[in-house]
Amino acid sequence: MEPYNRHSHPRPRGGKKPPPPDKTFLETKYIIQLVRNKTPVVIKLNTNQEVRGYIQYYDKNFIRVTCPDGSRYFIFKQDIKYFYEDPAG
Repeated sequence: MEPYNRHSHPRPRGGKKPPPPDKTFLETKYIIQLVRNKTPVVIKLNTNQEVRGYIQYYDKNFIRVTCPDGSRYFIFKQDIKYFYEDPAG
């Protein structure tokens, strides 16, 4: 085995590191976990409204949330500011 030589792995021209990948697919894995476990979440919308419930379904454009009272909402991902697991869950 040859010793490590930093010159044997040159960086791209300009000395800059390549950018990180656009997609890591970690979001998808996390949402799948939330769906399977029916984890209660709080979804904060761009309008600052909050929706509480669990994610029942998702795809690349929207999620379907089932609320504690049984109502269901389809929420477009573009309308979501952020979401988190409901600590009161």
